[in-house]
Amino acid sequence: MTRAKKILNDPRRVVEEMVEGLELANDGRVVRVPGHAALVRRDIPGGKVALLIGGGSGHEPLFHGFIGHNLADGAACGQVFAAPAPDIIHAAARAVHRGRGILFLYGNYAGDNMNFDIAADLLGDDGIEVRTVRVRDDVAAAPPERVHDRRGIAGDILMIKIVGGAAAVHESLDEVERIARKAEANVRTIGVAVTAGSLPETGRPTFVLADDEIEVGMGAHGEAGVRRQKITTADAVADQMVGALLADLPFARGDEIALVINNFGATTMMEMLIVNRRVRQILAGAGIGVHRTHIGTWLTVQEMAGFSITFMRLDDELRRFLDMPCDSFGFQRM
Repeated sequence: MTRAKKILNDPRRVVEEMVEGLELANDGRVVRVPGHAALVRRDIPGGKVALLIGGGSGHEPLFHGFIGHNLADGAACGQVFAAPAPDIIHAAARAVHRGRGILFLYGNYAGDNMNFDIAADLLGDDGIEVRTVRVRDDVAAAPPERVHDRRGIAGDILMIKIVGGAAAVHESLDEVERIARKAEANVRTIGVAVTAGSLPETGRPTFVLADDEIEVGMGAHGEAGVRRQKITTADAVADQMVGALLADLPFARGDEIALVINNFGATTMMEMLIVNRRVRQILAGAGIGVHRTHIGTWLTVQEMAGFSITFMRLDDELRRFLDMPCDSFGFQRM
């Protein structure tokens, strides 16, 4: 089994050194919470509903690269593919709080659920109100009747964009939570991979595929997918993925969506644009409009070669927040 080549110092200190580098890359706009692997905006307005995101490292630029104007106010960073500890979340939350409560937004994984819940209890003891919305967009992880068991994957991208805008506009935690839950109910994602990612400490792939195989429905932490099949054409893969997405909500003729094609780390833009061509052909035939298209690298799984497709059904309210300008290290929209 071949080890992944990485340019690192001490593999046991990758998160600490990455956080330091990311703080410096923000040129003073984002600062580290002293003593913790957490980053927050320097310029959070007073009286604002705070948006705190977070999760395991190794997905850069998500999550900690999404801190900025009309996006998140802070992020708690775990070790690679591992949930942030409750004390990190608690410290980050206290640093972003501006008197109107905090919304926690993160992917639906057992470790994240447990640790964010512990932090929310600690904040309650501090007299700080917290609401939680978990992203559960992975249609491959569980059937529709078990949507609460689904993982959060690249749907986080649109969720942070929309909820960040809502938190910048609304002074009510109730309103921000309502919009977040509406967005979460309307987002669906599926991913495929042709090679696995790896853990920096070991360099070993998280699963192994034969040269002629493709993995369908793997998780964001490098988990193996729900199905393994022979690799085929880009059009055939797109047909399969879009079919699963359209059937799940279900999306219907006349809907308008936001579309994300996300690179898991080692897929070329050429491949993603070829997939986008076929996705748009299918959507046009189904009578579904695309309001915005995002194609790029946001939720990565180290050097995994593969991509995901995300659809979010929009209404006027969600469209408003999606269209707001934003700026961060990892995501910008003018």
